[in-house]
Amino acid sequence: MGGVSGVSGVSTEPADADPRRDEVAARVLLARLGEPGDVRLGERVRREGATATVAQILRGDAAVGGLSTYQARLPADTDVVAVVAADVERLQRVDAVLVVPGTSDWPTQLDDLGDAAPLLLSVRGAAHLRMSALRAVSIVGARASTQYGDLVAGELAAGLAERGWTVVSGGAFGIDAAAHRGAIAAGGSSVAVLAGGVDVAYPRAHEALFARLLDEGLLIAESPPGSAPHRSRFLVRNRVIAALTRGTVVVEAALRSGSLSTARHARDLDRVVMGVPGPVTSTMSAGVHRELREGALLVSSVAEVIEAVAGIGVDLAPRASGPTRPRDDLDATSVRVLDAVPARRAADTAAVSRTAGVDVATTIATLGLLELAGFVTRDPDGWRLAAQGRT
Repeated sequence: MGGVSGVSGVSTEPADADPRRDEVAARVLLARLGEPGDVRLGERVRREGATATVAQILRGDAAVGGLSTYQARLPADTDVVAVVAADVERLQRVDAVLVVPGTSDWPTQLDDLGDAAPLLLSVRGAAHLRMSALRAVSIVGARASTQYGDLVAGELAAGLAERGWTVVSGGAFGIDAAAHRGAIAAGGSSVAVLAGGVDVAYPRAHEALFARLLDEGLLIAESPPGSAPHRSRFLVRNRVIAALTRGTVVVEAALRSGSLSTARHARDLDRVVMGVPGPVTSTMSAGVHRELREGALLVSSVAEVIEAVAGIGVDLAPRASGPTRPRDDLDATSVRVLDAVPARRAADTAAVSRTAGVDVATTIATLGLLELAGFVTRDPDGWRLAAQGRT
């Protein structure tokens, strides 16, 4: 494909040193010419390869249908070698590596996106992308989150991290940030999927958070370096968040929240969609409640999230129950007799028998056992509840 081959590779080639340098360089150029999630471009690359697709664009062959948009973005006098080299250099400056399909670093679950899969990913950070994504859960939600939402997201993320799960989110304000911080605080790994270039800190207020993610996890992006996070790119990148993980937890989301698109992508990809219920009076939980009504799995603990995304019969969550009481182990007759014993005054055996609806002989035997177990006491006036019998 001409001059592009001269600048592929360098230190931004895939970590396993994929020899197809022309193909990698072609994807770098196509990422600059197209937009994330471009199904038309993805279909052509899948069918003909990135190298052949770029060659057709460079020829400007009008007979090649569907490429006019990309040809228009690449004027005839463009030095394509310089275009690719500039992106390579910019990635080098931030110690980013390129990960492309077909290499050992590529998370194969992204292939479930079909022609909408990323052409490549720019990756920064200390963790290994594919290994991190093997046991991963995404936690998403509202940017204008409430204190309740932040608390829940942080605790879920911390609990997942403590159990060896990677937490994936979008690096935004609100629930995203709470999830990332929760995972990091627990000593775990977290991945932020950015809507712009991997070298663009957005929002700027999260520069410190992103710095910590570089130490403990990863920043990844499919847009070229230096790209601004346009509004449409936030929605498009959500498909990557959904595809990377086994399931998506929506903590808080209004009815028109963009985070709900992650849930929709997850559902389309046959991933588990989970929702954390909130107050019925909260508009920030209305979107979650709608998801729950439409089939999302209600979760309220780390154990329930793990049960939902783990293998069948693995990591089952314990059945939720209230606090146990000493009387929980009593049989039905004993409970009836115990309920018939007054707490503040004494009652004789006949009175207890009548109230319980149990014959006198059975009542006498049962009261004796209840006394031995410490549920009732007997004094000259009759039977009374002991302290244990009142709980």
